[in-house]
Amino acid sequence: MNRIQSRRRFIHIAGAAVGHVLARQGFDAVAFDPGRIRFLRPGMALTLNGIAQGYITDRVAELLRARGVVHTLVDMGETRALDGHPAGRPWAVGLEDPRAQNGLLQEVALDNQAIATSGGYGTQFDAAGRFNHIFDPATGGCASRYLSVSVVAPSATVADALSTAFSLMPMDRAAGALRDTGATDAYFVPPDGRVIRRRAA
Repeated sequence: MNRIQSRRRFIHIAGAAVGHVLARQGFDAVAFDPGRIRFLRPGMALTLNGIAQGYITDRVAELLRARGVVHTLVDMGETRALDGHPAGRPWAVGLEDPRAQNGLLQEVALDNQAIATSGGYGTQFDAAGRFNHIFDPATGGCASRYLSVSVVAPSATVADALSTAFSLMPMDRAAGALRDTGATDAYFVPPDGRVIRRRAA
């Protein structure tokens, strides 16, 4: 088998494997009630990565507020501001530069809001960064449209869910989704490293 034939065979096998996985995905095949979660297709599994950190951040924030804690930031993987800064201004939260460790692209002001960031740079499965942990359920491929997406919303749960979803969507679809969920802003970082802000329509 020559090199070209070998590559074609690999592509064929890889395509069949992706198709096999796609046949086992879809929230329509997840049944749940307060006592259990069931999968309606064999071989399914569930991860809460796209929303769990935001949800946990909100729960911790609610516990703190119920005990009288105000004017603080809660960071459990996503960030939520309880009220403004004690100095009487909004909190300043930095957007991480996906291309530079400990680098910042810009600051975002938060006052009783949350921000979440999703990006394939967080967990990569190959040295070249072609494969990451954000999968497109329509194709089985990995997110590559943006380096990162950050969303400001009233809750970290909403911000977390939207930042993951927006990682796979064209920018022009974001404004309506922001408006419908109560989120205010999305910050997209395309491969050239610019920061493009979209506001709720």
